[in-house]
Amino acid sequence: MKPHPKIIDRILEGIRASRTFCVVGHIRPDGDCVGSQLGLALALRNEGKKVVCWNEDPIPQKYGFLDPDRLFQKPKRGYIFDCVIATDAASFERLGTVGPCIADRKLFINIDHHESNTRYADVNWVSARAPSSGELIFRLLKTARWPITRPIADLLFTAVSTDTGSFQYPTTRPGTYHVAGDLVRLGADIAKICDEVYQTYPLSRARLLRHIYGHFHLTHQDQIAWFWLKKADYARSGADSSDSEGLIDHIRAIASVVVACVFEEIEPELTRISLRSKSEKVNVNEIAAQFGGGGHPAAAGARIPGKPLSVQRKVIAAVKKALNSNH
Repeated sequence: MKPHPKIIDRILEGIRASRTFCVVGHIRPDGDCVGSQLGLALALRNEGKKVVCWNEDPIPQKYGFLDPDRLFQKPKRGYIFDCVIATDAASFERLGTVGPCIADRKLFINIDHHESNTRYADVNWVSARAPSSGELIFRLLKTARWPITRPIADLLFTAVSTDTGSFQYPTTRPGTYHVAGDLVRLGADIAKICDEVYQTYPLSRARLLRHIYGHFHLTHQDQIAWFWLKKADYARSGADSSDSEGLIDHIRAIASVVVACVFEEIEPELTRISLRSKSEKVNVNEIAAQFGGGGHPAAAGARIPGKPLSVQRKVIAAVKKALNSNH
């Protein structure tokens, strides 16, 4: 086996010295967050540890099949933990309401792959080269020589697959295919995972898609595409915000588009933005950082207070500026 980073030894030392655990992840969990959190939680349980798995938001419908035992729970006050482990969360703020509930802890570990990670824990393993946090959890379990059971293999395969755009994003490395191959060999059920995650969605999402195709905007010689998702759009379609994951890819795919942006109303004066870039010359992590957010060079986001139209103008202006300075 190739040599592993020393930080893994520090993490395993901390884990071995602890008995009670809380595994946490970012608000609005995606496939990588769900897979990493639950995969690690199951592995810790199999090692005889006492584990809870907390997230501010419920598990999105399409990942529900991965959690038959309903381990994924909302945070509760009044708990004390030997060790809290955050997976896939770039900052402490991204843990949302989980934050105040994990204050009573001995050791805090942060395992993540976002280059914008603020290194907020006692022990931080941040590997921006890794295309998913799931791949880091896989390396952790392999180094520890803990068994990767079928349920864990399903969870980690989902994490690795979803955060690489099903192995299509340029962040995917040769090693990612080796990890995926190992997970399939260990029993990951690709047919089931792909059917549930990629080939199936609720009717409400189809209604949301119809809205988007009817209401997206193009500007800057059709290089910027964007659309709004208002609370009323969710209400009309019967969707909830977890149904919006991946919608941005539908406008990102337009040939002329270099940067795609979604503006989502969280409150009347709080907007969530998601940004995607198709050009190495435009780093959307840097654009998101101007608004207090972050992520990756090709995919990033932020939450921006202010009047919706003013937020839209500022963000589109920042995207135009980034495009102009690079072309």
